[in-house]
Amino acid sequence: MPARQAEATEQMDRRAAMATLAAAPGARLQALWRDAGLPEAAQPVRGPETGLVTLRGRTGGGGDPFNVGEATVTRATVRLDGRLGHAYALGTDRDKVRLAAIADALWQAPEHRPAIEKNILAPLRAAQQEADERRQAETAATKVDFFTMVRGED
Repeated sequence: MPARQAEATEQMDRRAAMATLAAAPGARLQALWRDAGLPEAAQPVRGPETGLVTLRGRTGGGGDPFNVGEATVTRATVRLDGRLGHAYALGTDRDKVRLAAIADALWQAPEHRPAIEKNILAPLRAAQQEADERRQAETAATKVDFFTMVRGED
């Protein structure tokens, strides 16, 4: 695989890992972290700190952009073994974001990536997949199929 393609694949994998961590419940992430025995010590570079971001939308999905409102976001950056780990998540859970930033720093190290994938990301992805399937099943149960019956008089 060419170097550029390998780098692009790694960036996509890192984004997917960070999305999984951002969507995870803080208590679940902390429990998995404790069970995995991964290091929690890292040098804080920024945060964790909480602030607001503006949410933007588009009329009809493709029209002019407009401000929908604001959302609370917490972010953190840590340094661990010379690698910077970053994390953002909706809400105010500073411990979750700090652990997610440490997970990002560890994920970047080839020697720690398998442990992060197996002990942290795989269980979180499975739980998120299960929640998505449950939500889809609940939605499908309320689906109404409209049809027209032909009366045969025409």
